[in-house]
This record gives sequence, structure tokens and C-alpha cells, in this order.
Amino acid sequence: MAEPAPSRPARYTAVAIALHWIIAVLLVSMIFYGWWMEGLRERALSGEMSFAQVQGAYNWHKTAGIAVLILSLVRLGWRLTHPVPPLPAHMKAYERIGARFSHVGFYMLMIGMPLLGWLTASASDFPSLMLNTSALPLPHLPVPNDLYEMLSGLHGAGAWAILALLALHAGAALKHHILDRDDVLARMIPALRRP
Repeated sequence: MAEPAPSRPARYTAVAIALHWIIAVLLVSMIFYGWWMEGLRERALSGEMSFAQVQGAYNWHKTAGIAVLILSLVRLGWRLTHPVPPLPAHMKAYERIGARFSHVGFYMLMIGMPLLGWLTASASDFPSLMLNTSALPLPHLPVPNDLYEMLSGLHGAGAWAILALLALHAGAALKHHILDRDDVLARMIPALRRP
């Protein structure tokens, strides 16, 4: 006799909620910090900043990126082993597809962006700047230096993809809360009540 499927909860677990918000804050912070870092290589080459200052900035970015990678893998593992609340019955087919797309897209970006950053750092012509983080040493991946510009461009484009997906995700959550008046947003914000 087959075991019954586990019942689906009304809201996300505390672990899922904590991981969601920690990763969200880290991702958005990393994007703006990364944009600030864009001119640091040139400033180091021109002598405006010391190499140690630039290295420190890159190390913080890489440390946070590795934290995002680890937390995202934990979150994916948690998601695969814990049932999530069902989508509201009133959602149209295209909304369900959009919700699925945005969640898969976020996981791809949350895991892919740190890996892409690691590849970019490995391809840099500043190897001593790129190999260590302030938290742990990372092995240098065997990536040719001539791929640096392409990898860096992809890493930068990924930031825009995160922001676009975030705007879509937040807009959909607000639409559920304000227009549909359902509990989708309240599932991820424990103090929020259904309107």
C-alpha cells in the first residue's frame, strides 16, 4: 500500500523564511557593492588606492558570494526535502508558469552567480587579488585569462537579471496581497496578515 503524500503546509517553514530573506538581502547588497567595485582595478593601477584596499574590497565581495552559494545550496536542499504551500486555486495557468519560472530562475542565479564570480576571479590578470577571500582560501580554477572580459560581462549581466527577476517577484507578491487579497505574501512574512 502506497504511503499518502505529505500534507502541504499553509506557510513556509521558519528555516525557509530565514534563508529567503538572508539570501535576498545578500544578493541585493552584493549587486550594489559589485557596482561600486567596478572602478577599483583602474584606481589601483592609477595609484589612487592601495593594492591592499582593493584586495580587501574584493575579498569582502567574494566572501559574501561564497556565503550566498552555500546558503543557496542549503535552501535548495531544504526546499527539496520540505513541502511548500500550494499555489492559490484561483491562479491562472500563466501565473503558475510565471511563479515556477521565477523560482527556478532565482535558484539558477543564486547558485550560478557565485560560481560565475569564482570563474571570473580565476581568469583575472590580478591572480593574487582574486585567489583568497577574507573567510577561506579558494582554489584557482583553470580558466584562461583571455576569458576574463566575457566572464566579467556575464557576471555583470547576471546582476541585472537578478534585479529584473526580483522586480517581477516582488510585483507578483504585491499583486497577490493587494489585488487578489490572498495569503501568498503572508506565507513569507510571518507578521503580515491576509488583507
